[in-house]
Amino acid sequence: MKTRVTELLGIEYPIIQGGMAWVAENHLASAVSEAGGLGLIGGANAPAEVIRDYIRKVKEVTDKPFGVNVMLMSPYAADVAKVVVEEGVKVVTTGAGDPSKYMEMWKNAGVKVIPVVASVALAKRMERYGADAVVAEGCESGGHIGEATTMTLVPQVVDAVSIPVIAAGGIADGRGIAAAFMLGAEAVQMGTRFLVAKECIVHQNYKDRVLKAKDIDSTVTGRTHGHPVRCLRNQMTREYLKLENEGKSFEELEYLTLGTLRKAVQEGDVQNGTVMAGQIAGMVGKEQTCKEMIEEMMAQTEKLLGHK
Repeated sequence: MKTRVTELLGIEYPIIQGGMAWVAENHLASAVSEAGGLGLIGGANAPAEVIRDYIRKVKEVTDKPFGVNVMLMSPYAADVAKVVVEEGVKVVTTGAGDPSKYMEMWKNAGVKVIPVVASVALAKRMERYGADAVVAEGCESGGHIGEATTMTLVPQVVDAVSIPVIAAGGIADGRGIAAAFMLGAEAVQMGTRFLVAKECIVHQNYKDRVLKAKDIDSTVTGRTHGHPVRCLRNQMTREYLKLENEGKSFEELEYLTLGTLRKAVQEGDVQNGTVMAGQIAGMVGKEQTCKEMIEEMMAQTEKLLGHK
């Protein structure tokens, strides 16, 4: 299935795995890339040398294209941006900030830059800065979110920019991919579905929580302070939302969530940890390898779009 995105990135299928903090490391990224999608290493708040190590480990097991997600709010963002160039990584996605100061360095090194955006204005700005494509991410997605839904955001971004648009948020199967293409996207980015991949290193408790999730199990914390995060309901979210409704300060609420994503991902504490997942978690019902997931989704997509 060829699109401007598959051509741009040199990948077989128009599927990009989200650069999820604490989750997207070398095992998941290499498995997705080897299966024909684009695997991403999530930079998150990790020091640059950790990311360098992940990059080298991916290269040991696959020669297929892969990328790094640079979280621009990270104290190590500038160092990670340089490591990408030093290690010859050819694709970068960015989130939580403005990538313009790294654009020239990346472009000179032949890196394809794909910022994640939650609004038309941001998408247009990224195009002016020289982005090769954008990920238009709707509020259905897990983690930090904007206001617009995927269904409304993607076509408006497609109409506003000339570079390719990748849809993200609320996509977990071939129906979602086909719908994204109908809206004008030329690829999709998925996170929640890949949480339950056999190659994904998250704790089994985390995977089981996603597998058992119902359609109404997702909630958003932090709306009142302008830092909305979508995750699955648990003891921590109940406590957070109670304090948020009582008007507690951002600092007090932030203290409640410090280190809780790592607690859920690595220690399997799905009651007091932050179980980031999208609204689509209710549709994710089985563990599979990345290859099985991608081939199943692409078969569904091609059937729906009449390619086969």
